[in-house]
Amino acid sequence: MKLFEKLFRPRPPIRGREALADFIDAQSAFIVQKGIYEYSRARAGHYAKVLFAEAGFKHSVELARWQAFPLGLSMVGEMVNGVLTSQADGMQRREILDQLIIVVLSVFDRYPVPPSIGEEAWRAARSDLAHRLDLAGGHAPKRVMDIPDPLAETYFAMMPIHEKLRGRDFQTTRNYLRVCLCNIHDELIARMDKTALERALTAGAAA
Repeated sequence: MKLFEKLFRPRPPIRGREALADFIDAQSAFIVQKGIYEYSRARAGHYAKVLFAEAGFKHSVELARWQAFPLGLSMVGEMVNGVLTSQADGMQRREILDQLIIVVLSVFDRYPVPPSIGEEAWRAARSDLAHRLDLAGGHAPKRVMDIPDPLAETYFAMMPIHEKLRGRDFQTTRNYLRVCLCNIHDELIARMDKTALERALTAGAAA
């Protein structure tokens, strides 16, 4: 009974900055890592267990995971921004986005520099992430399914499978990102207290 209750227990609501940061962290890691592992297993076929046991491939997966994490943060962050600012006026949209950028970057800063990436590249990834999120304030919120499009090719190039073996799988990977982000969007809508969340973010701006 306890296992059943644990599996079907409602996830906690998202009302404040820390809860939002935890959501962004978990979902950003999920969207990029699930794609990397599932794509690699699909391409390896019956040899997946052998491939995943090889030290060289493990290193490639680790590199891909950390390279892709800022892309996940960018996609999930932009999606959250669209949800929170869809009915806000211009000044409030900018205020919420500025605070959301702080939240997303705080998630990035939870993690030490990955040895597979290196400090210089990790700093550059943080700067690129901040820039991409800032650009979201320059246009109307996109449809959720369109948010991954500018990053899908970059993400696909990070797959730990030799490019000659990838075939024509880009469209499949892009569609995976689209569907996954739409599912993350639905979970956010189901769990968030929008009024409380907006209040928490704008309170941060006032402070």
